[in-house]
Amino acid sequence: MATKLRAAAIVFALAAIGLYLWHGLTYEPSSPWEPGFTAWLNGFMALPIIAFTTVVMVFAFTGEGIMSALTGLNTTEFRGGLLGIGTVKSFRQTGVTVNDQPQIRIEFSVEGVDGKVFDSAAKVIVPLTELALLRPGVVLPVRYLPDRTDKVEVDLSGDSVEAQRVMNESMIRKGFTTKAKLDIAARGIAAQAVVQSLSVPGEIRDGYSKVVIGLAVTRPDGSTFRTSAEKFLPPASVGNVQVGRIVQVHYLPANEQEVVIAVPVNA
Repeated sequence: MATKLRAAAIVFALAAIGLYLWHGLTYEPSSPWEPGFTAWLNGFMALPIIAFTTVVMVFAFTGEGIMSALTGLNTTEFRGGLLGIGTVKSFRQTGVTVNDQPQIRIEFSVEGVDGKVFDSAAKVIVPLTELALLRPGVVLPVRYLPDRTDKVEVDLSGDSVEAQRVMNESMIRKGFTTKAKLDIAARGIAAQAVVQSLSVPGEIRDGYSKVVIGLAVTRPDGSTFRTSAEKFLPPASVGNVQVGRIVQVHYLPANEQEVVIAVPVNA
């Protein structure tokens, strides 16, 4: 869509400038005393001005991330793209702003639907109030094209179900969870638990550390039971399961010893 709009703007500009030049070159004075510059300084002079303004505006508003910021949607090209998992490696401001909100270029490590990982980048307008939330290690759903992986777009579809499905498949591939645990998370009873012990055996997978957590879980009726759970966490999330912390868990009444801990991805 952006390419078509830019092409249309250029065609319009060429036509407008061409019409201005044609009028100036073929202009016939209405009297012998009429100044020669009248052929060029007249109403047709507005055409190249409008053409230049149009081209500048179209190219500005169809820049990467800007059209998405204005519409709240991914561009047509990426709207039907595959959904991958993007982990922020670094980011920087580009110097462009829209309504005083900065455009950010984000360098991603992207895991595709097939499990393959590739480096890519996206430009996105980030509200100043959310800029502090952007940091290396943050995971975001991204849209990508299989035949062009050098560029991605942060997913703006709002399809949390699809994003969770992609995340779950990734976690299973990496050995961080199992289908059985995902079933407990989906069908189990939601409850709160207090962390009573925490140990780190030293096993690391893909940068995630294995932790063994002792829990005191409160049932919906107020009674409690004790159990333990294993989970792989990024280093930044280990603080969320320190002794004394309250965490969200899910369990099935038929097997209370199998508890799944819910820790936000970007906690």
